[in-house]
Amino acid sequence: MSNISIIGTGNMARTIGARAIAGGNTVEVMGRDQSKAADLAKALGGGATTGEWGTAPAGDIVIVALLYDGVVPVVTQYGNALAGKVIVDISNPFNSTFDGLAHREETSIAQEVAKAAPAGASVVKAFNTVFRHVLEQGRPDVFLAGDDAQAKASVMAFIGSLGLRPLDVGGLKMAHWLEGAGVVTVGLANHGVGDLDFALSITELPVRADA
Repeated sequence: MSNISIIGTGNMARTIGARAIAGGNTVEVMGRDQSKAADLAKALGGGATTGEWGTAPAGDIVIVALLYDGVVPVVTQYGNALAGKVIVDISNPFNSTFDGLAHREETSIAQEVAKAAPAGASVVKAFNTVFRHVLEQGRPDVFLAGDDAQAKASVMAFIGSLGLRPLDVGGLKMAHWLEGAGVVTVGLANHGVGDLDFALSITELPVRADA
């Protein structure tokens, strides 16, 4: 099992933390508001602890569960405290109308995190294509991207401990397209599907006997 630190105290932090505890992982919660972090750790139970904001996280995997515009500034603030850690960015940089990305370049929040992260840290994009309540109640596929094979293997093992299927889409530059897939999920929710009770998934054909 994995040692996880979650930076953030919102709904995604709560959902991922709860699944992590249920999967037998250790969880540390870190928030700017220490009382909110302590309340979330208490609510999660399972031995969840509270870390001090800005100090070195206890977990080997650090999930930054913040709105997209806060992710890079917080990674920059933590600085060398994140050295040697696997940083997981779960954010979606939607524009104001939720039909495009807030950044116009072919980049991603995860790629910008990699520029800000200290030497020895690795960045993985994951969880951004899944609505929170689907992650909480369902068993969706979780797509991820990253350049460090060992870091991705660690995150994939963690995702597996949640009872979910991790699917590797390639290097960190693919995080841009995962963020685009996040936009697609909103479009489907507003149009083709008509609600939020779904997640993108992969359908594999059965192996043919004559293959």
